Amino acid sequence: MIAPVATPARAAGALALDTYELTKRFGSFTAMDRVTMHVEPGTVHALLGENGAGKSTLVKCVAGFQRAEEGSILIDGREQDIANPIVARQLGIGMVYQHFTLAPGMTVAENLLLAGGKTPALIDWKAQRAGLKEFLATTPFTLDLDARPAELAAGEKQKLELLKQLYLRPRLLILDEPTSVLTPQEADEVLGHVREFARSGLCTVLIITHKFREVMGYADAVTVLRRGKAVHHARVADTDPRRLAQAMMGEGVAPPPEGETAAEHHAADSVPNRAEAPVPSARDAIKSGANDAAPALDVQGLKAEGDRGTLAVDGLSLAVRPGEILGVAGVSGNGQRELVEALVGQRPRAGGTVRVMGQPYTAKRAENRALKVRSLPEEPLRNACVGELSVAENMALRDFDQPPLASGGLLRFGQWKRRAREWIAEYGVKTQGEGAPIKSLSGGNVQRAVLARELAGEINVLIAANPVFGLDFAAVAEIHGRIVQVRNQGGAVLLVSEDLDELLELSDRIVVMSEGRIVHETVAATADRHELGAFMGGGAH
Repeated sequence: MIAPVATPARAAGALALDTYELTKRFGSFTAMDRVTMHVEPGTVHALLGENGAGKSTLVKCVAGFQRAEEGSILIDGREQDIANPIVARQLGIGMVYQHFTLAPGMTVAENLLLAGGKTPALIDWKAQRAGLKEFLATTPFTLDLDARPAELAAGEKQKLELLKQLYLRPRLLILDEPTSVLTPQEADEVLGHVREFARSGLCTVLIITHKFREVMGYADAVTVLRRGKAVHHARVADTDPRRLAQAMMGEGVAPPPEGETAAEHHAADSVPNRAEAPVPSARDAIKSGANDAAPALDVQGLKAEGDRGTLAVDGLSLAVRPGEILGVAGVSGNGQRELVEALVGQRPRAGGTVRVMGQPYTAKRAENRALKVRSLPEEPLRNACVGELSVAENMALRDFDQPPLASGGLLRFGQWKRRAREWIAEYGVKTQGEGAPIKSLSGGNVQRAVLARELAGEINVLIAANPVFGLDFAAVAEIHGRIVQVRNQGGAVLLVSEDLDELLELSDRIVVMSEGRIVHETVAATADRHELGAFMGGGAH
């Protein structure tokens, strides 16, 4: 019998991590500037900072993927030369990345075994599967060992990434935005598990996150980076979200006014080129009982098959009215991805009807233009862009053949570029220019570029799926503000998100999706988090 894959022999238990004046440059750009940090063994240490603050550079140096030009990394008080990830693994360092590193054609079982790095030529699958099932029984969640990552929802892929590292029994576990695709219930499950793992003395956890709730709820200490420098160190018990935000953004950060959400506060000044007077929002209409307008988006009995040929969306019905944000909550893998893809034309519909502004809607390009339907899909670089094309070309994908971008059958590339430069300035897209390939942009800037394209002009229906996935504090506030602005100007927004906090902040109504169906509906202003969680987990219907 072949035993399950084992990690190399090394010291056991949580390790202490220190960085001393760690500096990393890329040409003339200093990504990390003399960062000194202490992470105590057996603790959860949070790393906060905006995109580009140096967080990923720091953890990649610790994990052996990059080498600093200056400074030192100490493990248990001894300086180590972590030249590559193999050295890091031998020291007991494991890392779960924000972007998936799975082998898509291999099963969950094969991905787990592959993570060990030493797979025998002949595998006793009966023994290995028994060992893997025994391992999964010690974790807070389970995956089908025969499933392939290509068939898994984003949240399930994130679980598999974490399982890969837990299977190796690390002494230091680095998590890069581990909950960005998980619901709060799943996030609490995952973070609760790694916190207990740390408190047991088996492992130290270093976590990159943008969610203050996760820092305050699960971390023992926190370090804030800004522009490559460590600007704030604190025990979590001695700080609060206001001070953390000020450290991240600078001392000029002000909280939203009392009774106003961050998104509504940001919406007031985030969209400068809108002259129309805002319409009353559905949040106000629902409170007054006056929101009886005809639906802008009306979905009845929708069915769509999943990747395995079974129904992932099973007779789903919902309606979104003008001036309303309808939030769709649900545990990852309950048909949300297939719902969005069926609505925007990326997946065939197996039944049901979809109407926009009372008209049949099949998601054809001409219908999108005539009925003013826009979408902000999950993973925009993969679902809404052509990576090799320029920023200007991607910004023109929706209307490249319409005036003023085309005239008399000829494409006017100068107009494409001029408009792109205007949108780059308006939306704060950080790029080398409108001619740069869009794949060269960071995730937040790709999303800003897509926002500029999708939010131009009048909008009747906006379909948004996890629109702030993996983005930083400032980008989240900006994008939320622009979504609220669409609602305030009379658009109907279908917001599909696996972040319950996001739904509770932005939505007027929330529906819960489970096993491909809507199983619960509530007004967001009076929604009970625990009741929503019960329906999301399948225990209340």
